[in-house]
Amino acid sequence: MEIASKYNPTEVEEKWYRYWMENNLFHSEPDEREPYTIVIPPPNVTGVLHMGHMLNNTIQDVLVRRARMQGKNACWVPGTDHASIATEAKVVNRLAEQGIKKSDLTREQFLKHAWEWTREHGGIILEQLKKLGASCDWERTAFTMDEIRSESVLRVFCDLYEKGLIYRGVRMVNWDPKALTALSDEEVIHKEVNGKLYYLRYRIEGDPEGGYAVVATTRPETIMGDTAMCINPNDPKNAHLKGKKVIVPLVNRVIPVIEDDYVDIEFGTGCLKVTPAHDVNDYMLGEKYNLPTIDIFNPDGTLNEHGAMYAGMERFAVRKQIEKDLEAAGLMEKTEPYTHKVGFSERTDEAIEPKLSMQWFLKMDKLAGPATEAVENDTIRFFPEKYKNTYRHWMEHIKDWCISRQLWWGHRIPAYFLPQGGVVVGLTREEAYEKAKQMVDYPLTPNDLKQDEDVLDTWFSSWLWPISVFDGIRKPENNDIQYYYPTSDLVTGPDIIFFWVARMIMSGYEYRQDACFRNVYFTGIVRDKLGRKMSKQLGNSPDPIGLMNQYGADGVRMGMLLSSAAGNDLLFDETLCEQGRNFNNKIWNAFRLIRGWETNDSLRQPESAEIAIDWFGSKLSETIAEMDDLFSKYRLSEALMLLYKLFWDEFSSWYLEMIKPAFQQPIDSKTYRVTLDYFDALLRLLHPFMPFITEELWQALQQRNEGESIMTVLQPKAETKDPELLSQFDRVKQVIAGVRTIRLEKNIPSKDSLELQVTSDHNKQFNSVITKMCNLSSLTVVAEKEAGAAGFMVGTTEYSVPLADRMDAKAELQKLKTELEYTEGFLLSVSKKLGNERFVQNAKPEIVENERKKKADAESKIASLKENIAALEE
Repeated sequence: MEIASKYNPTEVEEKWYRYWMENNLFHSEPDEREPYTIVIPPPNVTGVLHMGHMLNNTIQDVLVRRARMQGKNACWVPGTDHASIATEAKVVNRLAEQGIKKSDLTREQFLKHAWEWTREHGGIILEQLKKLGASCDWERTAFTMDEIRSESVLRVFCDLYEKGLIYRGVRMVNWDPKALTALSDEEVIHKEVNGKLYYLRYRIEGDPEGGYAVVATTRPETIMGDTAMCINPNDPKNAHLKGKKVIVPLVNRVIPVIEDDYVDIEFGTGCLKVTPAHDVNDYMLGEKYNLPTIDIFNPDGTLNEHGAMYAGMERFAVRKQIEKDLEAAGLMEKTEPYTHKVGFSERTDEAIEPKLSMQWFLKMDKLAGPATEAVENDTIRFFPEKYKNTYRHWMEHIKDWCISRQLWWGHRIPAYFLPQGGVVVGLTREEAYEKAKQMVDYPLTPNDLKQDEDVLDTWFSSWLWPISVFDGIRKPENNDIQYYYPTSDLVTGPDIIFFWVARMIMSGYEYRQDACFRNVYFTGIVRDKLGRKMSKQLGNSPDPIGLMNQYGADGVRMGMLLSSAAGNDLLFDETLCEQGRNFNNKIWNAFRLIRGWETNDSLRQPESAEIAIDWFGSKLSETIAEMDDLFSKYRLSEALMLLYKLFWDEFSSWYLEMIKPAFQQPIDSKTYRVTLDYFDALLRLLHPFMPFITEELWQALQQRNEGESIMTVLQPKAETKDPELLSQFDRVKQVIAGVRTIRLEKNIPSKDSLELQVTSDHNKQFNSVITKMCNLSSLTVVAEKEAGAAGFMVGTTEYSVPLADRMDAKAELQKLKTELEYTEGFLLSVSKKLGNERFVQNAKPEIVENERKKKADAESKIASLKENIAALEE
């Protein structure tokens, strides 16, 4: 196979992805092999690829490709999420551009538009993942609203309702006035807001002196919903209000003063306005003291008829106006700046309105038990482990899940209301009708049943994902679910640990009595190099497709992985992708160098090549063992860096230089064959990280059959390594580095041969390697160092290069004295540190040991410098 002079990522990537697809290499069917399964966190059907997707899916692809090359039956299931709130908002906006309001359409008409939009945009992100190299089993692509997943969701709703775990009731919910729907607690983001604290005067009814109580609130617009004032019974400053009534400002409604320990005596004035319809804690007080509830808001955040003179106005406009009106009426004591936390919708970024609403809820306490225990006892392991604490805290304080949403796009709740009251739940209208007939004693037709208008929370479908992608809800005994479940690894962000991870674990134990996955790898958040979260608003999020066009998919994959330790935020810098591209070029050029050598069967293998082969074989085995350990701990970034150093430093800078034939000379066949084997092993190790370039070069290594691919050959295994050889060779590297430093310092060209002298013990086993790598004319043992020779120490062995005829003695002497002065100063500072008893006792042992090594190295260097100076001064 002809190999191009330069690596062209675009050409290579398109060619090999097409080849993989044509040969069905990503597809999996149950067989006798050990399964390895990953289900993709389904991206929103509205989405396009962003940097978070790039990181998450690169990690998944690395794990899947490696498992495939370990002989496992790897199955990576792709799919998308219908994303109720986000998708409905997109469709509403598009209709608005056409002059159509959602309210002008029937539900069926609106859904027709939503499906059209989904068909247009739904496949974009999956196609983009192909450019990244994602080896998903595309034949298994699922969508949370396709037929299988939809029926699964409705079956689960019906089942949980029959078990008494789903109920309907009026509760305080998080209301999103923009999306016009309730949200679960996990969909609310709390942010610090700079607002005001308003001190309002509530006149005391019947007080002859016109006295008043002062209430501090951040929300003066809600006073129209006040139904009581509350004080702490132990608060002496408000004791005069006990048993009294006060008058709500502006609306002049008389409300009682109640007493409860809940009120914080220190906050504000110690008087609390109680608005049961619009505050969670006030709602609890209202329930406790049987207070009336006055809901003053319309669903869109404007005030309704209970808002009196402000009816029809938007809530924040009312806040501004009511401040003026209260001041004009003499009912505003004062205002002061106040920073506090406000809940915002995770989807629309709209300030949440606590609102009493009839909703559907799922009881969570029973479901949470097995799911909590599974993570606690490491049946399911978290990487990093710190997230166990986050998970435990949430599970121990879990609340019932509000699962209904006031939207049209989504799984419509399979609950039907009866004409004379009551509700029946059924998978279909026909099933509900059959149940209803058993419940009522009056004539009934299927059309008399009115289906609930609400849809289920999007997460109510994705919590079933590891089961539903294998059709395990509808057909719990089918081959796929029996073989692929539990899945192996889940790769996701810690921001959805409650939305998704915890709930999937719960559904797994409820419907399979088993964990839904064995390991959860939490990625960090992708930030820019200044540490800011990437966003459209900041304009700091690069286009992933543009990056791949510029640096190649392998370059971008590598750039992201090198900076993404598990659970830690990734500080993305485009130069990392450049580093990835450079590594691609390094691999490409190394291959071209090797393939450019001619072989000669009659040549004897040089001793230096034999040593190089033994050494690199041991180094390769050592690296494979380290990589296996790192992968077991999900430290993928470190595993890639290990491979990077193995290829760039050990293979390219050392091994290839040791075996390289002289200019325009052939190489012996034995060394060449082993070198190709080593290159093949390196490609196999690199393939999960860099699939495209490794496929291209593996195919070029030798003639391959149609359908063969590097992705289906086994990863190399660690052979026996020789620790003694590796240790000795590290010393050899230091000798070679010492000679190269002398060449550099003395400006001696590499083509000029040098003599190397040794004045103490030296292992002659590696002389052939040192001679070749340093271009030596001789390597001899001498009794003492020559005058004017440049020397260096490797451990306790001194090496020197005679330079009498190559240097300016006066200038060299001055240079050595300057270096001696600096080294003596350095030794003094290290000695002071080690002489400090507090440092030695309190510092980590490895830090103290490092300082001791610095001291010993400095002492050795000083001895060598003094000897060199003495020789020059003779």
